[in-house]
Amino acid sequence: MLTVNKEKPSVELLEIVKALSEAPGVAGFEGPVQVLIRSYWEPYVHEFRTDALGNLIGLRRGQRPADAPARSIMLATHCDEIGMMVTGIEEGFLRFTSVGGIDARVLPGQEVTVFGRQALPGVIGLRPPHLVPAEDRSKPMPMDELYVDVGLNQEQAQKLVAVGDPIAFRVPAVELENERVAGKAFDNRASVAVATACLMHLGTMHHTWDVYAVATTQEEVGLRGAIVSAYGIAPDAAIAIDVTFGKGPGLSDEEAFELGDGPVIAIGPNVHPVLHDALVEAAKALEIAYQIEPMPGHSGTDGWAIQVAREGIPTAVLSIPTQNMHSPVEVISLKDIRRAGRLLAHFISTLDEAFVRRLNFPLPM
Repeated sequence: MLTVNKEKPSVELLEIVKALSEAPGVAGFEGPVQVLIRSYWEPYVHEFRTDALGNLIGLRRGQRPADAPARSIMLATHCDEIGMMVTGIEEGFLRFTSVGGIDARVLPGQEVTVFGRQALPGVIGLRPPHLVPAEDRSKPMPMDELYVDVGLNQEQAQKLVAVGDPIAFRVPAVELENERVAGKAFDNRASVAVATACLMHLGTMHHTWDVYAVATTQEEVGLRGAIVSAYGIAPDAAIAIDVTFGKGPGLSDEEAFELGDGPVIAIGPNVHPVLHDALVEAAKALEIAYQIEPMPGHSGTDGWAIQVAREGIPTAVLSIPTQNMHSPVEVISLKDIRRAGRLLAHFISTLDEAFVRRLNFPLPM
């Protein structure tokens, strides 16, 4: 079980984070990583189900009097990752296109796995610089000039690979100094780890609201899983857990956040003000470091879809600072994940019927 000491490093948490990063789950093909997520959540939830878009939904029931109204909160953390898809086979080499926001600059030389009739390791290749016109050598190679080499000839490739097969980065997660970890898919597996830590904490706490932990699908291609899961669950409140930009060279303080300085609580039109204030109050009560992210418009997260589901769902956005976003070497801090898990669990433990009334906007006078 995860060690939940609030400051000491947790070997178990590190193992969970690394395994989540390395598991494949390109948008639309999230099955493999969902098997892993279910194994982590199963000891802490009472039931599972999936819906028509493949969202994995775990329900942890609250403890309340029989005559008390049933209230629920949804924790939405998308489990899909950016990746690629086979578009053609040329002399055994695989042409491909992007699934989600791939940055073509980082593709040459990457190791990948092609999920055809069997999992095939491969590498992304390109023409040698000697054979590229001089005026193009300093430019990023367009994606349509790249290919995946899995070591097969045309006949072999056609037997094992088909157009439409997904391709995922093949990158081991690496432990860095100061409790940082680098790897693929931390957008949004870091936040899946947050939800996992939250559920583990709730296993030792009393809470009256039901908790729906949802590993949503297809966020990277249009927030699709969040749209249908929020509609189906219809929670009284929701928190979208995602990543935000981590500070690094070339980024200003206004657009990025420090790794290790705590989770980031959003404020803006995509966030219900009462939920924002309540998360800040919970962080202060626990003396947890936190950061504030102004979001004047679209948050770019599942929170955007959840907020407008049905007649509207009060929604908050909680994020983990992440460097090198949408690359195979995203970097996160275990400190932020650990603190975010504690923060969410404590916040959920405080929810009661009076909180529902706080969520209603008063009539303007």
